[in-house]
Amino acid sequence: MTTGAPTQPIRFFRAPLSGHAHRVQLFLSLLNLPYEIIDISIPNRENRRPEFLALSPFGQVPVIQDGDVVLYDSNAILMYLALKYDTGGRWLPRDPLGAAAVQQWLSMAAGPIASGVCAVRLVTVFGAPLDYERSKTTAVALLKVVEGLLQGKPFALGDEATIADVAAFSYIEHAPEGGVSLEPYPNIRAWLARVRALPRFVPMAPSKAGLLAE
Repeated sequence: MTTGAPTQPIRFFRAPLSGHAHRVQLFLSLLNLPYEIIDISIPNRENRRPEFLALSPFGQVPVIQDGDVVLYDSNAILMYLALKYDTGGRWLPRDPLGAAAVQQWLSMAAGPIASGVCAVRLVTVFGAPLDYERSKTTAVALLKVVEGLLQGKPFALGDEATIADVAAFSYIEHAPEGGVSLEPYPNIRAWLARVRALPRFVPMAPSKAGLLAE
C-alpha cells in the first residue's frame, strides 16, 4: 500500500544507462509516484557542474528532489521512498528480521554487485580503466551465490518483491553487456522474468543491441 503521494512530481536526475539510476526509476514506477526525469550527461561532465555538485557532492547519479528533500545514493533513495510512500511495509518490511534481510541485499548491491556485474559492464560499454578479469571473477562468484539464494524462492525475501529485488535487478539483468552469461543460472533468469512481470515495470535500455537476448 502506498500513501501520501507528493503534491508535485519528484525530480529525478539520472544518466539513462546507469543501473544505479534505473533501480530508482523502477521503484518510482512500481510505487506509481509522479516523477520528472532530468538527464545528466556524464560524457559532457554535466555531473561536475557546480549546480549538480550542490545536489550530489560526489557528482554521481541518481539524485531525487522531493519537495525540500534532496537525496543522492540509490540505496538511500530506495529506503527513503519505501519508508515515506509505502506505509504498509510491502517493499521494506518493518520487522527487525525482514528489514535486516533487505539490508543484506542492499549491502550486496553496494559490494559485489557494484564491483562485479556493474564493473565488467563499465569496462565493456564505457571503457572504464578497471581490471576486467578481476571484476569478471567477482561477477561470476556473485551470480553463483545469488543463484543459491533464490533457490525455491520467487523473490529475494520470499513470495513478494521488496526493494532487495529492486536494488539487485538492474546490473544483474545487464550482466551480459559485460560479457558475463546468465545461461548457467536458471533461478536468476526466472527471478528476472518475475521482476519484469511486476505491474508498472520499466526497463533500462540495453547499451548494445542484442546482448540481452539470452
